[in-house]
Amino acid sequence: MCRSIKTLRPPYTEEATADDMRAAALQYVRKISGFRAPAAHNAVAFEAAVDAVEAATRALLDELVVRGATRG
Repeated sequence: MCRSIKTLRPPYTEEATADDMRAAALQYVRKISGFRAPAAHNAVAFEAAVDAVEAATRALLDELVVRGATRG
């Protein structure tokens, strides 16, 4: 699933940017919804889902402790 989503934690990515997190969230929501771009009547729900997944991604990456990696 979502093969184009790249790993955002060290050592795979030294520093995940906001754009990286947004792109991953968008790809995930596209995959699970089945829509590349939602119809107007689904746009609010689609964008809210992308925002929620992006926030969850940021929270996860902020809390992960990766052995052997240094936090900056």
